[in-house]
Amino acid sequence: MSEIKLTQLSHGGGCGCKIAPSVLQQILGDMKQRLPFPDLLVGNDTSDDAAVYRLSDSQAIVATTDFFMPIVDDPFDFGRIAATNALSDIYAMGGTPIMALAIVGMPVAILPLEAIRAILEGGASVCQSAGIPLAGGHSIDSPEPIYGLVGIGVVHPDRLKKNSDAQHDDVLILGKGLGVGVLAQGLKKEVLSQAGYAQLIATTTQLNTVGSLLGGVPGVHALTDVTGFGLLGHLLEMCRGAGLAAGLDFGQIPILSEARALALQGIGPGAIERNLQSFGHAVNFSADVAPWQQRLLADPQTSGGLLAAVDPALADRVLAAFHQAGFLDAAVIGQMRSGTPTIHVR
Repeated sequence: MSEIKLTQLSHGGGCGCKIAPSVLQQILGDMKQRLPFPDLLVGNDTSDDAAVYRLSDSQAIVATTDFFMPIVDDPFDFGRIAATNALSDIYAMGGTPIMALAIVGMPVAILPLEAIRAILEGGASVCQSAGIPLAGGHSIDSPEPIYGLVGIGVVHPDRLKKNSDAQHDDVLILGKGLGVGVLAQGLKKEVLSQAGYAQLIATTTQLNTVGSLLGGVPGVHALTDVTGFGLLGHLLEMCRGAGLAAGLDFGQIPILSEARALALQGIGPGAIERNLQSFGHAVNFSADVAPWQQRLLADPQTSGGLLAAVDPALADRVLAAFHQAGFLDAAVIGQMRSGTPTIHVR
């Protein structure tokens, strides 16, 4: 296999490549409008994870796409991470994936063909784990490596979970630990340990399959996945959709153990600052929340965990479902509350 490092061929990696929220808002302007299609159950008006179109009273199609540049140097691992991240959007709607298409952009004159093949094989292996075919795709010759999937899934309209339906007093449950962006930056700076790399791969290749199960729990009022805008950004989208505020307890938020020490050293991607500049005005930090902790909450997560807003009476049941599905770091991290869409962190 080539000695070329994938991360050296791109200016950014993973979901840290996302356009900053404030810039994206300027680009989209008033384009986020619901068009007159009554069967379009979820469009782009609430910044949800996927589009959902009703086919019948018992079935709707979930459609999404996600792709990015390398977050790691190993081609097979890059393919696995990108595919896992893309399919997460379907699980975040309470749906079940049924098929995927590959999105491939590669510098074919620079990157050896065996490396490109390994990227595709990594993505295919995740689709196999999800029990779906990787049925085709599209490829271009591009100056930077790009890989991802179009994901197609199904959901019963009654089991659909939006990011905008949280209710007052709902408990917030996060499925995976934070710190993926910090670990990835540590890798790029060559200060990430072998244990840290193993943790990075383990969390980013864990499919959020529990989302399909949560779709059948009426007390799960809202669901999203935490990716490029960090926990704060995606929770703020949830708040705005519901017209509510949220409170977080930093001490309860799971942090990937290998990311904590790096974060204390100030290591992290530039997307952290872009995220905080975009939505920091809507976040109130208590005086005892240190700057490194604030940065972790805005750290862009690639293939991050699900964030669920849950009826307090069902919190234990939903948390147990996460744990039984293998999400051992899942924890209750806060609660929705009345007020303007802001986040209060203590």
